[in-house]
Amino acid sequence: MVADRASQTSTGPLAGVRVVEFAGIGPGPFACMMLADMGAEVVTLDRIGAKRNLKAIAARGRKWVHVDLKNDQSKGELIELLSGADALIEGFRPGVMERLGLGPDVVLTRNPRLVYGRMTGWGQHGPLADAAGHDINYISITGALAAIGTRKSPIPPLNLVGDFGGGALYLLVGVLAALIEARKSGKGQVVDAAMCDGAASLMTMFFDMSAAGDWVEGREQNMLDGGAHFYGVFECACGNFVSIGSIEPQFYALLRQHAGLLDPDFDDQMNRAAWPTLKQKLAAVLKTKTRQEWCEIMEGTDVCFAPVLTMTEASRHEHMVSREVFFARHGVLQPAPAPRFSRTPSRVREPEEMPLAAVVGSWRDRR
Repeated sequence: MVADRASQTSTGPLAGVRVVEFAGIGPGPFACMMLADMGAEVVTLDRIGAKRNLKAIAARGRKWVHVDLKNDQSKGELIELLSGADALIEGFRPGVMERLGLGPDVVLTRNPRLVYGRMTGWGQHGPLADAAGHDINYISITGALAAIGTRKSPIPPLNLVGDFGGGALYLLVGVLAALIEARKSGKGQVVDAAMCDGAASLMTMFFDMSAAGDWVEGREQNMLDGGAHFYGVFECACGNFVSIGSIEPQFYALLRQHAGLLDPDFDDQMNRAAWPTLKQKLAAVLKTKTRQEWCEIMEGTDVCFAPVLTMTEASRHEHMVSREVFFARHGVLQPAPAPRFSRTPSRVREPEEMPLAAVVGSWRDRR
């Protein structure tokens, strides 16, 4: 229930894990939101005077602390806080933490078990390490952006591939793996999570397909990039869209059955040369009915079909409602924690602002 998700009780699988986050934007906060959802105690450090919207989705579940890193007393308290932490997350350019006197060499000396998570776009070393950039730049040099879009040009896939897929989630995997190892060895380590590394890793399947001769470089020419007539997005009579993913022969047969594709040209499903023509023919058929009409015909079948929904529509879809995939907090619609745990469920806790000294004292009491 939504009320349970708003509980201040930490019940997730990471309950008892202490994380210090240096405030940033994008993938770092998203990763720490997930850690907090899963029960970790996340303390976010922000500069004095910084304005924070604690109702923001990515801010949920944290303790927020304002700290002056130029103040020796505050810096000393911060070092003590890090001495009791399991993990640190920072997303500054390489060298910034070192200049603050909080680099791995300093912090790991005080707390040898600490996992030091570093989130950047280009990584901690390399010719571009010190350059500014954004998601679109990081996925550009991996081959990912060149493969996404229309024949005419690449299209940025939101910030899903670089910031969150190749960034935040790889940071999470690295930090959690290092935490598990630290419990065995008693030693922490630095996790260098670079979005260009993660985005490249996400392309593994397509490098594999390329090596096997099943992928050509060029958009809308392959099975999974919009080139195939049986895997793509099509406009309906109402102006809305549906998605078709009928790859396997049995699913393709159902697509033909439900869409009435009797034309024998559809028999040769994997004939690449015929894909452009067959795509036009299928598009013409799907344009004859509204999205709702196609949902009534295909949704829930093995055609591999789904309506293309807006974020608002998605929150109202019966499947998403039944699984409580979305909920509202402070009037803000947002995704619920994922993944799900059978015994130690995640919870969304309210953020709270606290003095640094209070958090230090709390952690000291529980050592």
